[in-house]
Amino acid sequence: MECPEGELSIVIVDDPQIAELNARYLNRQGPTNVISFPMREGEFSDISPDLLGDVVISADTAQKEADDQETTLEKRFNELLIHGILHLFGYDHEKDETQASEMEEKSRALLEIIEKST
Repeated sequence: MECPEGELSIVIVDDPQIAELNARYLNRQGPTNVISFPMREGEFSDISPDLLGDVVISADTAQKEADDQETTLEKRFNELLIHGILHLFGYDHEKDETQASEMEEKSRALLEIIEKST
């Protein structure tokens, strides 16, 4: 990702907590699996340029999705973390189909790196 000195915050919450964040910041109802809050955008982005932002993951939803996909919580968590980090780098799968494909490809590549290192 060409950001060796980047810093991010990872917050693990439950479904009620992420539902509250989802409603407050994204105007969406109910829980979701991951929300990213980029810090390299906006008026104060130059204060700490190495600060990428926050990635908030619902452990409840991650576990449900892992069960549904018949995979481990660790693998699903890693997928969500990568997804959230890619959002911090500006990838947006919701508005652009090309970026969605790029995001999926980058996600797979990063997941492979993680899986090889464990």
